[in-house]
Amino acid sequence: MELYSKQEHERRQVNMEMAVMPLAALFSGRRARIVSVHGGRGVAEHLNNMGLGVGTEIEVLRQGAPGPFLVRIKETRLAIGQGVAGKIMVSVKGTTEE
Repeated sequence: MELYSKQEHERRQVNMEMAVMPLAALFSGRRARIVSVHGGRGVAEHLNNMGLGVGTEIEVLRQGAPGPFLVRIKETRLAIGQGVAGKIMVSVKGTTEE
């Protein structure tokens, strides 16, 4: 078992909170900011038109396993399929309880 100083522990917490991962990897209750979209111009444009552009803050309301992800953007709820959720890269913000 590794022991860390308080500073090292805090640094690791910050790195975990700022981790970039696919939206498909998030659980319900997590908030994140979209940092990129992996896909062609058409996918990125379509998502941007739906309000899912780079910089958008989202909250996962329902994890899409099975079925689509349900996310909230401000007061709007959107359903996103697993394939598309895997192309949206996000930076994790924390939980809704924070």
